[in-house]
Amino acid sequence: MSNLRLGELLVRNCLITDEQLKKAFEEQKKDGSRLGSALIKLGFLDEKTLTAYLSKQYGVPSVDLDNLEVDNSVAGYISFEIAQKYQVIPIARAGNTLRIATSDPSNLLAIDDIKFMTGFNIEVSVCSESAVRKALDRFYDQSSSFAEVMGNLGDIDLELLDGSEDVDVQELKHASEDAPVVKLVNLILTDAIKKGASDIHIESYEKLFRVRFRIDGTLCEVMSPPMKLRAAIVSRIKIMAEMDIAERRLPQDGRIKIKLPNGRDMDFRVSSLPTLFGEKVVLRLLDKGSLQLDMTKLGYEPQALEWFKEQINKPFGMVLVTGPTGSGKTVSLYSALSELNKVTENISTAEDPVEFNFAGINQVQVHEEIGLTFASALRSFLRQDPDIIMIGEMRDFETAEIGIKAALTGHLVLSTLHTNDAPSTITRLLNMGIEPFLVSTAVNLISAQRLARKVCPECREEVAVDKKILIRAGAREEELDSYHLFRGRGCPHCNNTGYKGRVGIYQVMPMFESIRDMVLGGANATEIKRESMRLGVKTMRQAALAKMKEGMICLEEVLRVTVGD
Repeated sequence: MSNLRLGELLVRNCLITDEQLKKAFEEQKKDGSRLGSALIKLGFLDEKTLTAYLSKQYGVPSVDLDNLEVDNSVAGYISFEIAQKYQVIPIARAGNTLRIATSDPSNLLAIDDIKFMTGFNIEVSVCSESAVRKALDRFYDQSSSFAEVMGNLGDIDLELLDGSEDVDVQELKHASEDAPVVKLVNLILTDAIKKGASDIHIESYEKLFRVRFRIDGTLCEVMSPPMKLRAAIVSRIKIMAEMDIAERRLPQDGRIKIKLPNGRDMDFRVSSLPTLFGEKVVLRLLDKGSLQLDMTKLGYEPQALEWFKEQINKPFGMVLVTGPTGSGKTVSLYSALSELNKVTENISTAEDPVEFNFAGINQVQVHEEIGLTFASALRSFLRQDPDIIMIGEMRDFETAEIGIKAALTGHLVLSTLHTNDAPSTITRLLNMGIEPFLVSTAVNLISAQRLARKVCPECREEVAVDKKILIRAGAREEELDSYHLFRGRGCPHCNNTGYKGRVGIYQVMPMFESIRDMVLGGANATEIKRESMRLGVKTMRQAALAKMKEGMICLEEVLRVTVGD
């Protein structure tokens, strides 16, 4: 079925509106996905509704691939390449008939090709597109296991004991290009992508060499290669990232770009750091395809989102996003810029590093070693007729002062700071040396945030409510009966952790007039926090409790990522 035909049918059956279809077509053009995927990604349809509709429309049964066991001999009837090309999964055989599952039962070309190649009559069942992708990974294991690759590594003898020991660069390069080492590094990268890791840590210790993935904000060990391989593995990654393998005494940065089988590009930002027992390498996975830029899906409360959008759409002033490293500040800023990115606006950003690039936004990579700092980039922006400026981070008085002055002279300035909550950001700016009257006048809104792990939807189960703990956590006594607590049991879908994905916890504080007056009067962070709560601003703990009440996160996450009020 053509996308146009599917879209028309969905509109005709009142499953989506014309406006939603138009937005889905725009989204589809951006990432090259199918129309169904675009509708699901934008939240206009859920997978179950779309699958049920296709099943009814074409008169074919629907199937749940997640709970279906497929015999290996059945999977072998269709090669991985063909299964991936047509997005189909062979699920059963009866006599001369092969039953397949697909998200597009109208693809007659695929069905005819499979019939010709296998010699079977083909029966079609319909399933969701994400179920096909997961089943391809499950039924067609294209990568060798770590154990299998490790079995072929016995003949490499090169060992690097510490950063000061001399080693022949050509010998090191040759070892890093040995087939098992190449296979092992490729396996580490692909496994990180499959598991949804955000970072890969490759670490050297005195008697240990290990690889860890950060999944949903938590590090977990995935393998410990032999010590003698650390030089070859690190060198292989440095060669891929176009870094200098001969330089092992200084930190280096690089980038690896690979194309995935589904046509999506994946970037790895690579950083090497000399440690006592060799180099540590950290790879940050940057997947633009999974970057969530829709502000309504980041986890903002309705009132907080309304305040945030109102302030970023003002023609001047400063909006600050605060929180520790890894709290999603960059995604929040990118989401704001994505909403503001119009032909009529001149947008410039200074970042360290530039994680994703966007058409229509002038992005500058900061290089402090050559004098291109946040402050110098900001000065140059002001000579470039800007409308909107984004500063990756306010690290010092000079940058903060220029940013504040830019906000006062007709520019919208977005930036980040490392603070614990929104009210303490005021204190931080004053401690940096900014005058109270400048902070009071220039700052429009402060948004503090954290990321909490979501309960896995596949294995979540309700647990008993301990009212005493809830009250200590900050829940109101009159609301205790409305709480339903959930926890993940652990399943293959979430790598047996009980958590899958993350959601933002936000404290969004507009600079109300009374708060501006308090800043001018020298009020402390506690007084400002009390006034903001009186005006309806939710604290971080209150926002986390609201997410728990919805069943999105568990009590342990509330206590882990936020502090009591």
